[in-house]
Amino acid sequence: MTKTYDVIVAGSGSAGMTAAVRAATKGLKVLVVEKAHRIGGTSATSGGVTWIPNHGLGTDDSREQAITYINAVANGPARADRIDAFLEMGPQMIAFLKEIGMEPTPMPWPDYFPEAPGARADRSVVFPKYDGRRLGSLFPLIREQFTRFKLMNRYTLDFMEANTISTRSPGWVRETMKVVGRYWADFSTRRIGRRDRLFSLGAALIGPLVERYVAIGGEFRIGWGVKKLLVENDRVTGVLVERYGRQETLHARHGVIVCAGGFEWNQELRNRFFTVPGSARFSSTPEEANRGEVLEAGMALGAATEFTETGWWVPTMSLPLPTVSNFEEIHQAVFDVGRPHSVCVNRNGDRFVDEACGYDRFGDAMMQDQLRTGANTPCWHVFDATYRYKFTAGGIMPTALMPDRKIPEAWWDQYIFRAPTIRELADKIDIDPAKLEAVVASMNDYARTGVDPEFGRGGNAYDVNFGDPALKPNPCLGRIDKAPFYAVPISLGDLGTKGGLKCDANARVLDQSDQPIPGLYAAGNASGSPFGNAYPGAGGTIGPAMVFGFIAADMVAAEASGALGQFTHNSQVTSRTA
Repeated sequence: MTKTYDVIVAGSGSAGMTAAVRAATKGLKVLVVEKAHRIGGTSATSGGVTWIPNHGLGTDDSREQAITYINAVANGPARADRIDAFLEMGPQMIAFLKEIGMEPTPMPWPDYFPEAPGARADRSVVFPKYDGRRLGSLFPLIREQFTRFKLMNRYTLDFMEANTISTRSPGWVRETMKVVGRYWADFSTRRIGRRDRLFSLGAALIGPLVERYVAIGGEFRIGWGVKKLLVENDRVTGVLVERYGRQETLHARHGVIVCAGGFEWNQELRNRFFTVPGSARFSSTPEEANRGEVLEAGMALGAATEFTETGWWVPTMSLPLPTVSNFEEIHQAVFDVGRPHSVCVNRNGDRFVDEACGYDRFGDAMMQDQLRTGANTPCWHVFDATYRYKFTAGGIMPTALMPDRKIPEAWWDQYIFRAPTIRELADKIDIDPAKLEAVVASMNDYARTGVDPEFGRGGNAYDVNFGDPALKPNPCLGRIDKAPFYAVPISLGDLGTKGGLKCDANARVLDQSDQPIPGLYAAGNASGSPFGNAYPGAGGTIGPAMVFGFIAADMVAAEASGALGQFTHNSQVTSRTA
């Protein structure tokens, strides 16, 4: 038995849900197929930030300023046509979200290259906490945040709450009591289960999209993975899906939109494409979720790929799951590596980066240093007792929440290393003691002067944003001089892959001759990033994912109405196709 829809969307992350909601509001019969047993994809587990220049939410940004910035930060090939489409349609996508009742709000976060011309601190958009109980029976089916985004693996935190509590800023005890009290006062949800009814970060983006989608008649197939793209008369006309060994054919009258994520959990594809493959195990996306099945299905049809050589990098570290034997969890160290009273060195004992830079820049520096020296991936994050008291180190909480006595004995000198002196710490992590002592001495001198002559740490708005404002003269530089001293290994992790199916400015998948494959569209990490290897700002993954999902839905709707030729001729986006 087969079923037919106007459009089938593969994947329920930010790209897929934006495409699905947009297509459904255009009157199309839409099906979202999700391989996992939860809705939301990687987006639901992320910070949920959306990078949209000139978003129209009360700032004086401009398309021209954004182009200047993107051109300045592109560190390799990029797609001018897709960047142009992204900048043109981004404000329209944000306006659409407002029309359907969502509340996009700009945040004062610097772009990841604040020193570049055209950089700003208002292009990243977030969404307020969302009451997951509004989803009814779908409430427990939205993918949960990782433990790193929840207080004590239970309580929902937004960005401000998380920053106040994790850095022990003034009022952090009161903030903690408020978060905990809010949870336990919710008696009706506690009778259902452990999960906090409030969704934040990525889940606060996915939740309202799912609510709108279901309200206008959209359908889900949860737990069904796409095994094959179906073709008739050189056109993609549907998908073959599978769940627990049972296969089913689903037809799409007007298009299939692939939004099923990247290939970071497929070690074979990493080895084939990545410049420095690294281990899939160090990815910080949901385990085994994004394996590139639909990428391979597209390639089997002759689809081209682009920008597959790298990922959206993020430093990570591993720790055992405290409640489950023989399993480890990957923890992001996004801001930890750049906090004051610490330094990062490769296995030769050399610094290689401004540790406080954006996480993708940090990861790219790890990769470049690995290619130069062979002594990175992993590197070492070295810090003192002052750091340990104030800040997190991956999954190691500050001493107020996780004093040394609460760290399991089996973790010491395996996952986290400790010694009374820098020299003894260096011996434990197999670094030349004299060299590590010299690096720490230099960092202490930089903390005194406020100037890092090697890498300029603390010399730009992004760095300072995550420093300690109480430290003078440079909030990113603090002395590393209070025993005991600690070190944790930092791996080259990722938030997904930057490359995938090659698409034009209309989100149409292209073949090896750069011609559109009829009926096939892609968005998000299933497609190549318009920025190439660059990561311009917070939300630089989700922003383009949503915009090109939006564009793909408009293209399918135009075809369904018989107006594709008119749409193509008149659309500023379509006129910029590759």
